[in-house]
Order: sequence, then C-alpha cells, then structure tokens
Amino acid sequence: MIFGYNVEKIRKDFPVLSKKIIYFDNACMSLKPLSVINKLNEYYNEYTACAGRSSHSFAERVETEVEKARQEVGKLINSKHSSEVIFTRNTTESINLIANSLGLEKGDEVIITDKEHNSNLIPWLKLKKEKGIVVKIAESNKDNTFNLENFERLITDKTKFVSVVHVSNLDGVENPIKEISKITHKNNALLMVDGAQSIPHTEVDVRKLDIDFLCFSGHKMLGPTGTGVLYGKKELLEKLNQFIVGGETVIDSNYNDYKVENIPMKFEAGLQDYAGIIGFGEAVRYLRKIGINNIKKHELKINSLITESLSDLIEEGKINIIGPKEVEKRSGIFSFNIKGMDCHNVAKMLESSKKIMTRSGMHCVHSWFNKKGINGSVRVSAYLYNTEQEAITFAEEVRKIVKIV
Repeated sequence: MIFGYNVEKIRKDFPVLSKKIIYFDNACMSLKPLSVINKLNEYYNEYTACAGRSSHSFAERVETEVEKARQEVGKLINSKHSSEVIFTRNTTESINLIANSLGLEKGDEVIITDKEHNSNLIPWLKLKKEKGIVVKIAESNKDNTFNLENFERLITDKTKFVSVVHVSNLDGVENPIKEISKITHKNNALLMVDGAQSIPHTEVDVRKLDIDFLCFSGHKMLGPTGTGVLYGKKELLEKLNQFIVGGETVIDSNYNDYKVENIPMKFEAGLQDYAGIIGFGEAVRYLRKIGINNIKKHELKINSLITESLSDLIEEGKINIIGPKEVEKRSGIFSFNIKGMDCHNVAKMLESSKKIMTRSGMHCVHSWFNKKGINGSVRVSAYLYNTEQEAITFAEEVRKIVKIV
C-alpha cells in the first residue's frame, strides 16, 4: 500500500462499485464519487438558475460556484489566471475551438503525432481540405515512444502550430512535452497539448511545461459527462477569433455591430452546463485531496502486477502488448491482443466470466491501427479505485482464454 493511500476506503466513495464489477475502462470514462453526484444534485435541488443573466440570489450562487470550479481547475494545472480556464463540453470541442479560431491559411503547417486520437487528427484534416493547410505527422519510435529528432526535422519557417497528445490513450506512453515545447517555441510556433489522458493521472503544470493551450475532459477524471476545459495563455486567448458566438459572448450589440466579451465568457457561448461545471469542480477537489502523484503510483502498481503476471505469455508471443515492454512507460494502460483471437471476443469473454469491463477496438486511433494492419486491441486502463486483486483476477481470466485458443 502507498503510504496514506487506502484503496478500500476510496472505493466506498463510488456507489456503482457495489455491483461487484471490475471496471478497467477508465481511459474512456471514469466512475463518479458520491461527492460529485451530490454536488450535481445540490445545483438542481437548491439553486437551479442561470449565471451571468439574473441578479437574484439563485443566480448569484450559480456564478459563485462556477467561479469556484474555474479556480479549482486553475489550481490543478497551475494557470496564472482563472480566466485562462474556458469551460467546454469535452476535449474534442476544445481542440475544435482552437483549430477554428487560429486563422490558419493556405500553406500554414501544423504538426501532430502518428498516435493522435481522432479528436486531434480530424479537425486538422478538415482544415487541410477546406483551407489548404499542411498537416505533418511526427513518426514515433518502433516501441511507440516519441522521437524528438523526427519531430525537429519536420519544423520549418511555415510551421505555425504543433498539437500533440500528452499521454496516449492507445498505449499509455507519455510524450516529452517540455522538450517539445522548447523546440516548438524556438521555431516561433505555438503548442497545444491534448491532456485528456494525462490530467486525470499525472501532475501537469502549464507554466513549467510552457504550454500555450491545453485541452482535457471532465468525464475521464471523476467529473460529469459533457464537461471539458480549454486552457490558454491569457494573451493568446485575447487575440484568438471567436468560434461559437451568441448569448454571453458579447457585452453589447446593435443591428450593425457588437462588442466582444472578455475571456473566459468570450468563448463560453449560450447557457452552460452549470450543474456539470460545478460537479467538475468537486471532482477536481476530490482528486487534489487524494493526490495526483499517489494515483499515478497506484496505477503503475496495478499495471506492473498485470504485466508481471502475464510475462511468460508475453515472452512466448501468445499475448502481444501495444507499446513499450517497460511498464513504467505505459502508465496505467495495458493494451494487448491474444494471438489468434478477435479483440472484441476477448473483451466479451472477460465480462461474461468475471464482469471485467475493458475497451476493445481501435480506441479512436484508427489511423495508427490501419497503418500497422492491426484490427484493434483490448485495452485495460486502471484508475485510483482499482485493486491488486482485480489485477490478479484479470490476469487469471486472460490465462484461461489463452488456453482455449
């Protein structure tokens, strides 16, 4: 046990775990603690109202709670100003907001990696089709780790933007953001980081890493669905064009013109998911109380136990791991295939036998799988409430499946 980290105590905070499931699909969606559920109900039961419109006490309470949530997120990532935190629906919306607000033109270059989620691939391919921007792909090393030399060779004086995943949802590999940031800024380009898989699991300091924009989702870090964040440096957000406009995005308007709101409202169009945002703030408070570093160590322990328990089958080639062999390079993700079996069938067998819930398929990284000629994988992704016994049970069930092949 990690000093001060009591997984059995943590599990009591998650009502759904009373169903005796083994939930290993956290890279897709995390479970929700009772404190977050209660915070959602608090909004609906006690002060359901709009923010930024009315002057009554309910509205003032909503505004106060939303600002508290914004400040909590700012503390989590160490933003300089709480106004640098823009609330969105998810990482996908955050990335699209930036892609469509940059004002990129024909010939401008954007660099991404070969392991990007569709959310950080399709927006750029869309701009390639519509505006003629150039999309460059930074190839990874053979073991799926980041290749800084390949990346640096791609940058030219036409490179305007670099958008890379921090921790891959495919294999759990963490990219060297600090080094990527130095190279990017040395070449006068801007850097955006997809933090959907890093923020819930590892400490991210936007100022130390010198990140220009950071995107992440609430639903992967104990928060409500339909909540996300776009962080941006204040001076950059103020210069950006608006993507979605309407209510709350303007200070004043007439029949000929309008005056744009200040950040963050400049980008938060229309009535927001106030309950979700307030619940998101509670989720951040919960994570900070447990300690992100404690969570990271716990997940690595779970992955280590799984990997070690199946090491002989991996060595024999009966199980193929996607990503590096070293556990410490894959964080809490164990993405694998059993030789001779379809990944979806494996996932179904795991649930039918011991209620082990995993993810099977291409994990929205179709481009990587298609290039490799692989039809997907089974992905196990651990989080703060998973136990060592669950890891052992999973490994035992995989052994049983291997025997019947």
